[in-house]
Amino acid sequence: MGAPTFKELRRSYGFDEVAIVPGEVTINPDMTSTEFNIGHHAFDVPVLASAMDAVVSPTFATRMHEAGGLGVLNLEGVYTRYEDPYSVLEEILSAPQSEATGLLQRVYSSPIKDDLIGRCISQMNNGTVRAVSVTPQNTKRLSPMAVEAGADIVVVQSTVTTARHMSRSYRGLIFSELRHNLKVPVVVGNCVTYGVALELMETGIDGLLVGVGPGAACTTREVTGVGVPQVTATLECAAARQEYFKRTGRYVSVITDGGIRTGGDLCKSIAAGADAVMLGTPFAQAEEAPGQGFNWGMANPHPELPRGTRIRVGTKGPLKNILFGPTSVTDGTQNLVGALRVAMGMCGAMTIRDLHKADMVVAPSIKTEGKRAQMVQARD
Repeated sequence: MGAPTFKELRRSYGFDEVAIVPGEVTINPDMTSTEFNIGHHAFDVPVLASAMDAVVSPTFATRMHEAGGLGVLNLEGVYTRYEDPYSVLEEILSAPQSEATGLLQRVYSSPIKDDLIGRCISQMNNGTVRAVSVTPQNTKRLSPMAVEAGADIVVVQSTVTTARHMSRSYRGLIFSELRHNLKVPVVVGNCVTYGVALELMETGIDGLLVGVGPGAACTTREVTGVGVPQVTATLECAAARQEYFKRTGRYVSVITDGGIRTGGDLCKSIAAGADAVMLGTPFAQAEEAPGQGFNWGMANPHPELPRGTRIRVGTKGPLKNILFGPTSVTDGTQNLVGALRVAMGMCGAMTIRDLHKADMVVAPSIKTEGKRAQMVQARD
């Protein structure tokens, strides 16, 4: 007699296990539109730079805007804790690896200075869509100050976010009230399941971040065992968006956040239903990035249970090349927008939403089939 089943496990998929099926009609890549929206803000490029101190400074946020995308500034990072954040960054970059986590814990224990919030936001050039990130526990205090100082978008972000969080607080963070009070678009994350995504959308948010633990500098999956591979997570949250849109006529942008290394990963995210992606380490590799070839996880400085690590990612080239090329590398890590346009052309997709309709297949050999010579060369 067989043992009873305690729980059923669903199969889930990451980027390396799926492929996009070409369409029955193809179009020229230069005829495609990669535009997406967050609330009333429109962006030419469906790419956000992650709110990590090694990735987005006020200057980098401006450059992302000039490129057509969006840079999100960490409002709880070194830029709002220190009068001279760049000397602190230099200290982090020069620390031995064995001391990096302890140093980060000490650096991020310094209090946030309210007067630096306005200064950071004002350092983004006029005309820039100014987006800032706060954690749920600091949202009520920091987000009104940020909006008053000129922030155009508020991102409320933690490793896992739900609409029903239980805490010892008399009255927790209520996203519907936050959205009403701030009068600017609110993006919330992170989540990975249909039910949570739908509940968050029903609070009136404008964007949803998808992903728990896939980032190169994040160790949440190793430390806690929690996470869902990004393709499956995106499919579930996109299904919630479609259900919410059918009910209300209101469209919430889904943004796949983390684990995206190449143009192929970006394209699979969009085909799985994302309206945009958020990138950390790929932009930490830009010449303009404040981390100068390093990156570290947002949960790395946690005083009791760090869930990130400082990693050396190197510098690959200017931001322009990473986004638009030209490139001489063949591994898909540069000209990400060009890769997206080519994939859209192959699938006959004029717009991002058209690419949502592309078929996908489970394809565990997609990266190795017929590639023996490349694999041998890579080992050598």
